[in-house]
Amino acid sequence: MKIAIDCRMSGKSGIGTFLDGILPYFKSSGHELFLFGTEEGFPCNVKTFSVRELFFFPGRLLKKINECDVYFTPYCNIPGGIKIPVFSTIHDIVFLDVKGLCGKAGIIGRKFFYRRAVKKSAGIFTVSNFSRERIKSALKCTKKITVVYNGLPAYMEGKRLSVKKDSTIIFIGNIKRHKGLSVLLEAFEKFLESENGSEKPRLLITGSQDNFRTKDSVVPQKIKELSMKFPNSVEFTGFVENEKLLLLLSRARLLVQPSLYEGFGIPPLQALSCGTKAIISDIPVFREIYRDFPVVFFRSEDSSDLCAKIKEAFYDKSQIGEIPQKYSYKKTAELILENL
Repeated sequence: MKIAIDCRMSGKSGIGTFLDGILPYFKSSGHELFLFGTEEGFPCNVKTFSVRELFFFPGRLLKKINECDVYFTPYCNIPGGIKIPVFSTIHDIVFLDVKGLCGKAGIIGRKFFYRRAVKKSAGIFTVSNFSRERIKSALKCTKKITVVYNGLPAYMEGKRLSVKKDSTIIFIGNIKRHKGLSVLLEAFEKFLESENGSEKPRLLITGSQDNFRTKDSVVPQKIKELSMKFPNSVEFTGFVENEKLLLLLSRARLLVQPSLYEGFGIPPLQALSCGTKAIISDIPVFREIYRDFPVVFFRSEDSSDLCAKIKEAFYDKSQIGEIPQKYSYKKTAELILENL
């Protein structure tokens, strides 16, 4: 089988992590691949979700795509002019489910692309049963939806660093409302106010500067107030390279993922692989993904409960339990290939 694969998001976070995780296994599968949008493949500088992608996609590239047997995209963007069976990936529908992430025009635009992907796809992939049910319900999708899950990025597989734990509590993500950072900041402040020991807990917020935006001013203001009240207690690193993130996660005492909504949520998996405890919200998708893992759940949006869980875990010197070998991009790639 000859598979055309959209690789324009390779090297980026989010969708790029998913794509780069499965590509090595696609390449070793024995199938013939036509990759476009990468240095090693056919060049393509057309932006995803653009007018040009929809109506003026390069004819020479379309000809090569349509000579393949199937087309796979790691997201829900599909260029116009593709005549072979299309298989797309909808990781979640957070922009439809969570209010306030974008304006009315943004919601209309995203809904258009979600529905277009459903209409044009022979099959759809997603990363959790939670997302599958939301896609079926909100988008009235009757197409086959295959759950393939996420995995550990390649740079973390089998790499546990021998470093000493420090007093860091780490958060990975952005400050969009559904990430729940405001709840973590409230809980961390309560923890610091009750802290009488010699250790000085520090909250490390790690994520891309480009994503550090929100219409809600609560989080930036809270960070500022907390930093003034407890100097050097909060640090925002901005984007860090893979090896640096591996080191930060390995040194951290805890990871806290207080999300209100996720399609999967990779950071707890990353933390556990580094030997770092994870405290996560008890939202349905986390209950699904991490029910067999040695994580600590707290009541979603309850800063007092989160504070209590942080305090208990911060001083608990025991090692984390056994981590199930449940998710990997090798398994993800195999499931995708089986269903193309």
